[in-house]
Amino acid sequence: MRCILTAGPTGEPLDQVRRLTNHSTGRLGTELANHLASLGHEVLLLRGELCTAPPPIAAVEVVPFSSVADLSQKLLARATVDPVRLFHAAAVSDFTFGPIFSQNADGERTEVRSGKVSTRAGRLFTELIPTPKILARLREAFPCAFVTGWKYEVDGGTADVLARCREQLRDCRTDLCVGNGPAYGPGFGLVTAGGHVHLGDAPSLYRALASWTGKRD
Repeated sequence: MRCILTAGPTGEPLDQVRRLTNHSTGRLGTELANHLASLGHEVLLLRGELCTAPPPIAAVEVVPFSSVADLSQKLLARATVDPVRLFHAAAVSDFTFGPIFSQNADGERTEVRSGKVSTRAGRLFTELIPTPKILARLREAFPCAFVTGWKYEVDGGTADVLARCREQLRDCRTDLCVGNGPAYGPGFGLVTAGGHVHLGDAPSLYRALASWTGKRD
């Protein structure tokens, strides 16, 4: 089975030196890619350039990505009507930067244009602009795919995470959603339209996700 995965963080540039990113190593997505490849599946991994996890095994084809726009372009360029399996585990930034401004004593703002914004400019202002949701576009681009999304949550509790996973299934028309993070607690929740199961560790999650690769062609 053809499997396409995303893993690791995106990086949104503030200037040519600084960027906004996520606390993600890319470990989970990379290890899942390794597991699927070890089972004989054809695996393509779109992996963030900022990943710190060890690289995948040689059987995994790797395409690096940088920003949200770069990941989106490279993933959607592989759109197909074939029954592939999609695992969107990348830690995609919810925001990118707008223009940067300095402000004088009268409150007037001037846009700062520089390859490296200087600290000598003093206090600066910018806007965080929401990035487009990649997951919401996957069903249209891959109409026959089996799509798994992720919900990493910090606030709330386990029930809140599971509810957000069900919302993702509905809103993005995904088939599975993996819930985890401090709000969920130890382990992972694997959520389908019919319910959910708790998985205590990453290897258990990989085995459970691999078991779905042979379903619903």
